[in-house]
Amino acid sequence: MSTSNFVNISSPEQFKEELSKDLNRVSLLNFWAPWAEPCAAFNKAVEEAAAKYPSVLFLNAEEQADIAESFDIEAVPSFVLLRGHTLLGRHSGADTGVLNALLSQNATSSSAPSSNVSAAASTPAEPSRPRTEEEITERCKELMNKHKVVLFMKGNPSAPKCGFSRQTVGLLREKGVEFAWFDILSDEEVRQGLKRVNDWPTFPQIILNGELVGGLDILKEMIESGEWDEVYNA
Repeated sequence: MSTSNFVNISSPEQFKEELSKDLNRVSLLNFWAPWAEPCAAFNKAVEEAAAKYPSVLFLNAEEQADIAESFDIEAVPSFVLLRGHTLLGRHSGADTGVLNALLSQNATSSSAPSSNVSAAASTPAEPSRPRTEEEITERCKELMNKHKVVLFMKGNPSAPKCGFSRQTVGLLREKGVEFAWFDILSDEEVRQGLKRVNDWPTFPQIILNGELVGGLDILKEMIESGEWDEVYNA
């Protein structure tokens, strides 16, 4: 890869050095391993993104255990988006839609950003400065009203990152419910903001008509009692 904003990281020291060169720059740290098949296609998407977003520093971390541990990386491919040392977002999995959505929200590009079907996709770019509590609350409410049903989950419907999210997706699909989704692992501010806004400490969170329904257990109870059909079809 010849792009000047694409750097292969060989040590934690090099990683720290690259970040310290410009603490206002957005950096994407891509964790991968040659033995993980999904990494090959995702690495190509990362290289294409590096050409599309020349202002972003792309750091390729192949099997860097110390760096991975510092970011609590449990699977590959995974990526972390930073501004200096500030976490902007993170995602585990080979979902290029999430990659493009996070980059389009936090960086300028040389061409139009890719579209995505998630709840985050059609929102305007977020400001580069840290968001205030009021702005985070507004962002959460905006996402909650993106669709009649919105699922805040870990991962995405094609690759859930926890059993509760997987079960919730399965139940909604069994009921034939169309829903928007948002990966709470991609935006820590939104993740914490939703806990505060909805007064609900865990995920997934199911939103109906802009209001919190609850989590997986509540959804199960509502489906079993018939209450879900009543409120969904009201």
